Amino acid sequence: MTQPSRLTFALLPFLIASAWTPAVQAAPTSASPSQAVVQRAALQKVTSVEGITEYRLPNGLQVLLIPDDTKPTTTVNVTYRVGSRHEGYGETGMAHLLEHLIFKGSPRHPQVWSEFNKRGFSANGSTWYDRTNYFASFAANDDNLKWYLNWQADAMVNSFIARKDLDSEMTVVRNEMEMGENNPGRILLEKTLASMYQWHNYGKSTIGARTDVENVDIANLKAFYQRHYQPDNATLIVSGKFDAAKVLNWVQTSFGVIPKPKRVLPPLYTLDPVQDGERSVTVRRVGGVPMQFATYHVVPGAHPDYAAVELLSIVLTDTPSGRLHRRLTEQNLAASVFGFSQALADPGYILLGAQLSNEQDPAKATEAMLAEIEDVARQPITEAELARAKSKWLNEWEQGFADPQHVGVALSEAVAQGDWRLFFLTRDRIRAIGLADVQRVATQTFLPSNRTLGQYVPTAIPQRAPQPARVDVVAALKDFKGQAAAAAAEAFDASPANIDARTQRLSLPSGMQVALLPKSTRGQAVKVSMTLRFGDETSLAGWGEAPSALAALLDKGTQQLSRQQVQDRLDALQAELSIGGSPGRLTVQLSTRRDKLPEAIALLGEMLRQPALPADALEEVRRQALSAIDASRKEPDAVLDEALARHGNPYPRGDVRYARTFDETEADWKALQLDRVKAYHQQFLGASHAQFAAVGDLDAAATVAALTAAFGDWRSPAAYARVPDPFLTVKPTTLQLATPDRQNASLAVSLPLPLSDTHADYPALMLANHLLGGGGDSRLWNRIREKDGLSYSVYSSMQWNAEEPHSRWTAAANFAPQNRDKVLAAFHEEILRARKEGFSQAEFEAGKRGLLSFRRLSRAQDARLASGWASNLYLQRTFALSAQVDQALENLTLAQVNEALRRYIQPGQFVLGVAGDFKTP
Repeated sequence: MTQPSRLTFALLPFLIASAWTPAVQAAPTSASPSQAVVQRAALQKVTSVEGITEYRLPNGLQVLLIPDDTKPTTTVNVTYRVGSRHEGYGETGMAHLLEHLIFKGSPRHPQVWSEFNKRGFSANGSTWYDRTNYFASFAANDDNLKWYLNWQADAMVNSFIARKDLDSEMTVVRNEMEMGENNPGRILLEKTLASMYQWHNYGKSTIGARTDVENVDIANLKAFYQRHYQPDNATLIVSGKFDAAKVLNWVQTSFGVIPKPKRVLPPLYTLDPVQDGERSVTVRRVGGVPMQFATYHVVPGAHPDYAAVELLSIVLTDTPSGRLHRRLTEQNLAASVFGFSQALADPGYILLGAQLSNEQDPAKATEAMLAEIEDVARQPITEAELARAKSKWLNEWEQGFADPQHVGVALSEAVAQGDWRLFFLTRDRIRAIGLADVQRVATQTFLPSNRTLGQYVPTAIPQRAPQPARVDVVAALKDFKGQAAAAAAEAFDASPANIDARTQRLSLPSGMQVALLPKSTRGQAVKVSMTLRFGDETSLAGWGEAPSALAALLDKGTQQLSRQQVQDRLDALQAELSIGGSPGRLTVQLSTRRDKLPEAIALLGEMLRQPALPADALEEVRRQALSAIDASRKEPDAVLDEALARHGNPYPRGDVRYARTFDETEADWKALQLDRVKAYHQQFLGASHAQFAAVGDLDAAATVAALTAAFGDWRSPAAYARVPDPFLTVKPTTLQLATPDRQNASLAVSLPLPLSDTHADYPALMLANHLLGGGGDSRLWNRIREKDGLSYSVYSSMQWNAEEPHSRWTAAANFAPQNRDKVLAAFHEEILRARKEGFSQAEFEAGKRGLLSFRRLSRAQDARLASGWASNLYLQRTFALSAQVDQALENLTLAQVNEALRRYIQPGQFVLGVAGDFKTP
């Protein structure tokens, strides 16, 4: 048994009080009708186990009697099933405060401690995670026993819980906090458990946060008291020498008149997930000696496996037989070792620790301690070790059971775990457990991923950040005056006709196409989109990761400016820049201000035309790319993307249309040389087939001048021809891919379609997809997200090809792996239902309005408008086409939309995949 260690590190006194005031003294000489009802509803015997008899009052109070005449003493213990586990945000320490205030008395018992002293009581209270208890031992005496029962009944519902008592007791509570703060072991345990438990209140000290305790609201404290200090949430335990018949009568008289509460206590459901990696915490303070704790999550005290946890604590830390004693103490790596486990209502913990002298090496002690604990799989527990641990545990249990004072208090822990009979059941489990089960629990528990390591490091002069403090925002803003308001921007008409009319289009001598749309904006902001196109099917083959590497290196310095100087220059120009690259294409997105745009264009020209391409930056980019590949290998989305891209892909390795595996991409990155990146830049980059679009507050003449200076003579060194991407028939299939140890799974669907965005069915299929899965009120969303609640994100989309008839319909969803079959069923059902029944007129009208609104919104976003113009320049289009599509959407009929869905979205042609950690039944 490990109670002494538990008490050393943690148990704290706590008390409670309330406002309701019934009569709870001796039986009245003339009972009222309500009191008579209570008296007739007498205590009922429930069960009896090994000399302990359980009774129950109609109001819910549980009563345990443990008669033992061998000693002339009586112990009374009242346990409330409330502790720090039940505290909410801002309420930490509330259960403990109530424990203190309960001893401040009630109207009928105003001087509790004085009575204790006069009667010779040894009395106190304590609060732990799952319970609060109040206990007293005294010389067997009817008057003492009757008085204490009456006080406990009165305290249950009539304690003062007054502001004046809280104020006077606050110094005592602070002093208790400070005593704990002075104990290195205590404070290390607090910090270790806080790291160990992310969500559960077991990670919070029962004494609470100082700010919560010092600022507690007395009304909230009373409400907490009234909610939890009720007969149906309490167990009264009387042990030792007493007359059982008298006790039952006194209990009936004092506690029986308390009404059964009408409130229902809410269930507590928070549990921490399985820990998935080592955690550690270090505490540095003045004084003390080095100390280290290795803590591991274990099962609740009521679990059958908890018996093994208790025995393992002895096997590892007993003196002199314990493994840690032999490994650390006897080999002079530590001064002493210790350990204990917590049998709690929810999953608890086992702590194994070592205390060192200042001359011993903490690193060596830690290494040896963890190796000894976590080597249990290779060095199994022996029969001799198990027998010795059982004997020691059972001897301590028997000694405790022989002491009625001990039993009366020890039963509190079993009550807190869920049932007082666990006191005996745990003993029986200890006796019965075999070596195989103990070894299994050890192997499952003592894993590095289940460990939280706490280390106390004595430090002569600790270095700490400033004390946390809140800010008085009202005071901070008292004299605040903002800058002058920015000039109001124009109300821009984002219609296609106005966009075309306001846009200036031109070409530079190099061939770069330019579109400039000047308009006033808030803060004089301007957005730029630029695309360089180059190469052809043959010349672009076999470059591996050179295109991606070049794009990543272009902002890492120029031949005149270092990497830091480039970044400083961008900051000075209030510019945000991103560059992306793929075979045959380089894209640039730039945002800046009106007066800074010409200089930003000049800097961009220098970066693109005269990059430094430093070797150290390539290695940095390579490491980042390889890290990203490794991170993606078991991610469901990435695994699906790889599999679907490769399915039916006919192109050879090296072709820009080939879909590489993770391994192939990794090999390309590892093989890439800097000379290859430089050659790619020299062979391909130029502005002859580039498009530049800027939208926002810009000076068109100054912008054109800057573009001419930066790119006007930058001609492409190689010919350009778009790499064809013709439609290919892909064999339908269903893929299931394993991504172990991932709690989220993914669904992805791909359907190639022989369409382009100039096809006559383009508007109808666009709207059909919007209704099926493209909007927030779509069929797939409403069924899988809203109705069934199976997915956070589910959608379908059309990837339209503007250059040839090869578009693609896709769909995706994420979900818990165990819901795979439900998600697939719902997905297919909604597709089939939409094809069979079609969309309703109401869906059609609402969807059309929503889609048109989305299109108008996109034209009102400057960044999208710039990207749209860059694309239109390349395709030789204007926004007049966008207006034509809007009109076609307006003119659609429901029949056309339903027909488009049935014609193109055919489930029999799907390439469908799921990826996740799917457990087999």
